[in-house]
Amino acid sequence: MPADGRAAPGSRTKILVTGFEPFGGDTLNASLAAVRALPDRIAGVAVLRETLPTVFDRAREQLAALIARAAPTHVICVGEAGGRTELCVERIAINVNDARLADNAGGQPIETPVIAGAPAAYFSTLPIKAMVAAIRAEGVPAAISNSAGTYVCNHVFYGLMHLAATRFHGLHAGFIHIPCLPAQAAAHPGMPSMAAADVARGLTAALAAAVTVRHDIGVTEGRVA
Repeated sequence: MPADGRAAPGSRTKILVTGFEPFGGDTLNASLAAVRALPDRIAGVAVLRETLPTVFDRAREQLAALIARAAPTHVICVGEAGGRTELCVERIAINVNDARLADNAGGQPIETPVIAGAPAAYFSTLPIKAMVAAIRAEGVPAAISNSAGTYVCNHVFYGLMHLAATRFHGLHAGFIHIPCLPAQAAAHPGMPSMAAADVARGLTAALAAAVTVRHDIGVTEGRVA
């Protein structure tokens, strides 16, 4: 293994990457555009691209079915986060639904658990700091995020990590939030945005790190609240 902790991915390595359908009245979702722009192979590994509904419970159930069918070694879900200025690799998912707006099926859970009786939180099992470093090396802004919110993104992230802990043991899994597209920001003056091509370049670097880095790098990404 090279000194930087990287290793060639195994022949069975396979990445499942998901984006979300538009929600909240928008006709675009930055995560879906970015995921569709990803190459078919990254670091020599096949990339499977799928779309999740922006609907509580249904998105989590559909993700479980996709994992069962495709048997990936790595799963990275991507979501849009209006107001963010960089690609945010999420550290932790919490067992709370608290929707500020209704999902695409009209559901709006408030102060409910994602999964009743399950742990309060799960951490990503990806080398998140190495992924942030890889994104930055491509000239794309990136950071560790310590909150995935309480909407469908966190719901899916938590559900994914619960699946990794209870059903798909050994699964490398996590979540990345990305900024809105310029076309979306044009309708909301002052909103940060990032071009889909730049996001895709950053995601490609992140995914490459996810499948090649065996031990995360020991650098601080802590932030003062």
